[in-house]
Amino acid sequence: MGRLPHNDNATQHHQSPTTGTPPPPPEEDLYEPPPGYQPPPAFTKPTTNRHDKPVAAQAFPPPQDLTVESFPPNQNIPTPAPFNPPPFHGVQVGIVAKENQPWKSNLFDCMKDPQNAIITLCFPCVTFGQIAEILDNGSTSCATSGILYSCIACCLGVPCLISCGYRSKLRAKFGLVESPAPDCLIHCFCEYCSLCQEYRELKDRGFDPSIGHAGNEARQRRQQFGVTPPMQQRMM
Repeated sequence: MGRLPHNDNATQHHQSPTTGTPPPPPEEDLYEPPPGYQPPPAFTKPTTNRHDKPVAAQAFPPPQDLTVESFPPNQNIPTPAPFNPPPFHGVQVGIVAKENQPWKSNLFDCMKDPQNAIITLCFPCVTFGQIAEILDNGSTSCATSGILYSCIACCLGVPCLISCGYRSKLRAKFGLVESPAPDCLIHCFCEYCSLCQEYRELKDRGFDPSIGHAGNEARQRRQQFGVTPPMQQRMM
């Protein structure tokens, strides 16, 4: 067998079987600037404002000439004079204005109120209940106190055990003197006269024991606000 002649095209075709063509020659660098190219100058911040006026460099924070003043400002304010309230001449709630005051009536002045004297003689529990309701500020009713008084009088025979304590309450309320004898002795020996005296004392002080605690409060409100009760109308 003879030797085949050397073929360059076949060799090149064997080297690049995928394309079938020889590789292209190297191209020129496309990113290289052309001859004579000059780069632009670096960006600098303008030193002029919109009104084309030069802006001078300032330090931050800018110096300020501030004068610190004291607060509050010093003013020539006159000192107010001390307040001296006027003396109070009325009776304060819960405080006795004057102690050791005399009673408005004596122990044996029962006939100054004959109606109360007759009721006390026949039904002393009624007078005691009316007095107790006023002194207790309505916490106990007249009926409750009267029944309790009757039970003690019937069972023990000494109703002064409960009535003498309310005489002490009356004296403490108005600052009355303990006269003419201690409270227990007065109720022990003069039970009816002492009840009449206490009833009259409440009336002289502006209370009406016959209408109860609620009735006295309503009357005081009417007197305070000047409200008069409606008058009865008659048909002609």
